[in-house]
Amino acid sequence: MYNFDVKKAVDGCISWIREWFEKNGKGCNVIIGISGGKDSSVTAALCCAALGKDKVFGVLMPDGEQCDIEYSREICRHLGIEHMEVNIRPAVAGVYESLDGRLDISEQTRINLPPRIRMATLYAISQSKNGRVANTCNLSEDWVGYSTRYGDCAGDFGPISRFTVAEVKQIGKYLGIPEKFIEKAPSDGLSGKTDEDKLGFAYAVLDKYIREGIIEDENTKARIDHLHAANLFKLETLPVYEFDPAE
Repeated sequence: MYNFDVKKAVDGCISWIREWFEKNGKGCNVIIGISGGKDSSVTAALCCAALGKDKVFGVLMPDGEQCDIEYSREICRHLGIEHMEVNIRPAVAGVYESLDGRLDISEQTRINLPPRIRMATLYAISQSKNGRVANTCNLSEDWVGYSTRYGDCAGDFGPISRFTVAEVKQIGKYLGIPEKFIEKAPSDGLSGKTDEDKLGFAYAVLDKYIREGIIEDENTKARIDHLHAANLFKLETLPVYEFDPAE
């Protein structure tokens, strides 16, 4: 049975963050989008432990009114990090307005545009604050492609990218993050459904399959395998045509 050593994972991740910044951003700040859920909370906490809370800057990016925005504010206060709020609604609405009458905007477009604008916002702030943008995706989400390419899938470094949902939760508890942030059900904020509702299976099932290769329902296994294969491109570098002028 797979046994997760949370202390080893946390110590190793903290050391890795320090080493990464030493090579790729010495003296730089961490710029991180704060949703108030487990992934951004744990990522921020790990960066605080590695670099100090004064080097971590949170960005809250509601799309208009966000019913759970207080979660984001509370975790910033809990961690003691500086933060700011940037409402992305005008930017999102501006794109829709420009497309109005010229394109039949799909539901997937409406779901993916806000995270892409959020990532553009993070990079704008990062360039003005001598920063490096933290990716907050976990292994479980990445495994089935539950992220937006060039949205939350982007970033300069990914502290929790190789941890499953269950492991991220254990790390959060180990770091002393209040349970309300760790257990907050993730959702896209648009459909009214949780991530698990939309995926059609629980993260606990997915995590067990990833770490132990064990899954009971063959239909769920087939769905996970299909999503994994279909979304691998999101994690790969941009494919390019290799032109050889000598040939």
